[in-house]
Amino acid sequence: MKKQIVLFLFLLFIFPTVIFAQSLLNSKVPSIQVKTVDGSTYNTSSFSNHGKPIILDFWATWCKPCIAELDAINDEYSDWQKETGVKVIAVSVDDARTMGKVQSFVKEKEWDYDIYIDPNQDFQHAMEVINVPCTFIIDGTGKITYIHNSYMEGDAKVLHAALLKAAGKK
Repeated sequence: MKKQIVLFLFLLFIFPTVIFAQSLLNSKVPSIQVKTVDGSTYNTSSFSNHGKPIILDFWATWCKPCIAELDAINDEYSDWQKETGVKVIAVSVDDARTMGKVQSFVKEKEWDYDIYIDPNQDFQHAMEVINVPCTFIIDGTGKITYIHNSYMEGDAKVLHAALLKAAGKK
């Protein structure tokens, strides 16, 4: 009975994420309005890194795996930038109750990422993100080349390999 419950939960929560998000591979980022941490509106179709790859990460201040993933990326970020020119864009899916904490949270963590807030989860839905953290790599032409949902220690190595591939270094 326990195995059936675990399988049911897997199918209910994880499997749809894999199926739906994967449909975005080789597509462009949709055009959705998000907010900057200072409250300005920004269109996601304008995300650019001048022909270099982008790591697009959906996260929340209350999500421990999200924070662990962004910390792990931060540990490697300067090396990855030198190697590939990558830019990290972190999109918070915090709701109205917690989105006020995003700016101070990021400042405290000393993350040098472009931070946006998706207050109505419009971008999250357009990107078919069911659970956070959810990480995408966008290559220099603007195509999504990698999608990963969840985070476990060691995932940064897999992300790095996908980043090198997106940058044409592997």
